[in-house]
Amino acid sequence: MKIIHKIDQISEIIKDLKKQNQTIGFIPTMGALHQGHTSLFDKARKLSDISIASIFVNPTQFAPTEDYNKYPRNLENDISIANEHNVDYLFVPTTLEIYPMPSLITIHINKIADVFEGKLRPGHFEGVALVLIKLFNIIKPNYVFFGQKDYQQTLVVKQIVKDLNIDTEIIVTPTIRLASGLAMSSRNAYLSSAELQEADILYRAMQSAKDIIERGERHRSNINATMQNVLLINKNIKIDYASIAMADDLTEPDVFQSGDNAVLLLAAYLGKTRLIDNSLIAF
Repeated sequence: MKIIHKIDQISEIIKDLKKQNQTIGFIPTMGALHQGHTSLFDKARKLSDISIASIFVNPTQFAPTEDYNKYPRNLENDISIANEHNVDYLFVPTTLEIYPMPSLITIHINKIADVFEGKLRPGHFEGVALVLIKLFNIIKPNYVFFGQKDYQQTLVVKQIVKDLNIDTEIIVTPTIRLASGLAMSSRNAYLSSAELQEADILYRAMQSAKDIIERGERHRSNINATMQNVLLINKNIKIDYASIAMADDLTEPDVFQSGDNAVLLLAAYLGKTRLIDNSLIAF
């Protein structure tokens, strides 16, 4: 595995790969790698000739009150993990390399980026969109791999690729979970040992919603209330949202119909740690 820090260096490598008609699978990450990331590395190896991962904690997607400075960073460990999973190139740029000067351009995605995470974290998806477009232009991948855990982000990225005619295919892989059901996340490192034992409550809330849907429940308010009631069993939980929405555009009908594809979406603080999760539902 080769580690590259400069845009001009990775650009030259990309040019040579394209001349050789090598397909490129790209996995953008913010580091603090875990099994969710490695599943993406493994998928990229299967579908691409060359796998390229990036590690870059993107400052433009964090609000001033969020955890940019505290976000888990362990580059030495990340390099070891990427190497073990046969990543060909690891792109690790500095902030100054990606943003040599303050950007005069912002990218706003309407509708799907204005709800849930977008509503609670103003500017977040603008920052995600900006850095991903920059990375797509640098790496020029045939395929880009994301995990389903960041479900709303995957919809935003697909919209960017579609609307801006970016020549790549977005591939979303299933969320990787602990045996308890807790979704793998870099932010799980913030949880105390006691909180880690309690964090499966998000998964249990979604399972409760699935149970009532299987029994015939179709009203959004009842499904939402079921998830919220499970979460509130834990007094250390503060709910940002626990909702069901249409899977393709995140609209929220009052009643779901047979044939609808939906997604359960959760975000909550357990202590000081913000966790998100989701699960797809077919009516």
